[in-house]
Amino acid sequence: MHQCVLFVLQATPVHTLASGVGYGQGVVWEIVLTFSLLFTVYATMVDPKKGALAGLGPTLVGFVVGANILAGGAYSAASMNPARSFGPALVAGNWTDHWVYWVGPLIGGGLAGYIYETFFIDRSHVPLPRDEEN
Repeated sequence: MHQCVLFVLQATPVHTLASGVGYGQGVVWEIVLTFSLLFTVYATMVDPKKGALAGLGPTLVGFVVGANILAGGAYSAASMNPARSFGPALVAGNWTDHWVYWVGPLIGGGLAGYIYETFFIDRSHVPLPRDEEN
């Protein structure tokens, strides 16, 4: 039993930057990948006026995740989510390059939310009148 647990701890793959990929490049990869993922989430699931995209959100987000993994997986492991990198690092005890997987996604996600909310979502609804008697 003890050998089995040891094998699991040693075999847990962690997210690390590829050989020859610097910290700056890794952070930029994670920013771009997370931005594209969150922007797609906003456009297909959050935006109340999504039009013809209604109902296709999960499928389109899945396609973007797949495309992001194909594009950035070889360079930065295409984490796009700090929790996705934290779990394996915790189990394996290997924190190599781990800060990249917090900084990049937090910046990319924040940018996607800010840009979509600022430039694309129309929040021109009129508040309902209040009952002034109370």
